[in-house]
Amino acid sequence: MNVWQPESGETLLARTPVTFATGAAPHVRGMRWFRDAERHDIQHELAGWPDGPSFSPRSIGDTVAHRLLRGVAKVTGVTVMAALGAAGGNVSTPSSADAGSDMPSDPANEVDDFPVMWAAPGTVGRTLPWQLDPGRADQKHWRTHLIVTDLRVLVVQLPYDAKRLEAIDDEILWQIPRTEIAAVEPKYFKEGEDFTIAFTDGSWCRLSCRAQRQLARYLMRAPELLSVAELNLAQRKSLQDYGREIEMPSSVTPVITRNSCGHFNVDIHLPNRLTSAFGASEENVLLDEKGCDVDFSDYHLEDF
Repeated sequence: MNVWQPESGETLLARTPVTFATGAAPHVRGMRWFRDAERHDIQHELAGWPDGPSFSPRSIGDTVAHRLLRGVAKVTGVTVMAALGAAGGNVSTPSSADAGSDMPSDPANEVDDFPVMWAAPGTVGRTLPWQLDPGRADQKHWRTHLIVTDLRVLVVQLPYDAKRLEAIDDEILWQIPRTEIAAVEPKYFKEGEDFTIAFTDGSWCRLSCRAQRQLARYLMRAPELLSVAELNLAQRKSLQDYGREIEMPSSVTPVITRNSCGHFNVDIHLPNRLTSAFGASEENVLLDEKGCDVDFSDYHLEDF
């Protein structure tokens, strides 16, 4: 077994499963394309990539029929849920707190077309591994994780066994220094799980993960990391108490950043919670200058 570890002087910030995104608008639902700067399909030009599915956007007629079928299914689902609830069943509905938006921010690339790679020849975008593509990789047996550190970004592949989620055997597929990333933008259309990474050479990709907010937070900018020694006495005491509470191993170094509002964000990655299904699960605490755990009602915008 092989669990990827940062090098000396490097700090792990986030690790989560990712794939290339999938279209959600009726015209492109379930589809994705790999494009050059002139919007030509380039998937057959990508070195070492196996054959994958070729998609064609739905016609207006197909789109209307698809919407109708989805509407019938949705109404049927609501009716069944209501019947179960009336019968006393233990039925819960998903929270809308993390829902996306029905309004596309980029119609050309979310409604009319859905590129997940936009890359001219010789650019970074074309070096991304094919294993990120759900249309090519066997996700029943393999996963791809995006790992973010303060120095670089990596994609690793690992086996997936639903009965042994803690079994990790990483293989590095791709990596770049953070200096090659120009911008990261969360995308909220439909499910709200997508984000784009734009590279300094003009290429970009669109990826999807359930932990989009956490991942984007560390991807959008390299944070200024603080050591435990830079906290004041009260903050160190609170962190020490919290570490004992969650049984933090002595080998683990908390990721500490100061938000612009003056609060201190502490993320702690516990090795025994790393799984192939969810990546690195973290414990988090937000401290104020007095070392007190900030109540959720007192969060500032920057704390999110």
